[in-house]
Amino acid sequence: MTADGVASPDGLPVVYAADRGAWRAWLVEHHEVERGAWLVLYRKAASTPSVTYDDAVLEAVAFGWIDSRVAKVDGERHIQLFSHRKPSSAWSASNRERVERLLADGLMTPAGMALVEEAKCTGRWEALVDVQAGVVPDDLARALERDPMASGFFDAFPPSSKRIILEWIASAKRPQTRAARIAETVRRARDDIRANHYRQPKGKG
Repeated sequence: MTADGVASPDGLPVVYAADRGAWRAWLVEHHEVERGAWLVLYRKAASTPSVTYDDAVLEAVAFGWIDSRVAKVDGERHIQLFSHRKPSSAWSASNRERVERLLADGLMTPAGMALVEEAKCTGRWEALVDVQAGVVPDDLARALERDPMASGFFDAFPPSSKRIILEWIASAKRPQTRAARIAETVRRARDDIRANHYRQPKGKG
């Protein structure tokens, strides 16, 4: 299961799994003792088999882990970071659906279920339902109404960009942070710029 020749970016273990079963076996043994791991994923066209991204994420969710950063290794493979899900994080629609699939197959573990139950108690389980449906919250809607130019540009943003912005606003942990993100969203939309975007459409700042 170790990945010879692949250096870890941060000291966490680098793991190679030929298939979903091997990745699950590693998680069974290590999910409680490791804070994370870099999983080697090969391209579909590569001669070396590896667990697919979709299967890797599915098994991670079963153990209360989640995927995040990616680092390229070479032309055939990259490494994907998996680590413990933070209890304060909201659940995406895709990961809620994964939980339902895992439950139906009897594959959710106690560690994974503990995070699901906690999320349902705190509201994090459904926190992104409106965001992923593109529902603009009242406080942002009022701010945009006060700035017709910003509102016009915001309305023209593609749904994917709106979701990025709305999730960023929804993830604020303090009212002051939320207010500041709304203000920045309106200010940047006034210039046809999408807040919280690492890359803007060509020609945008």
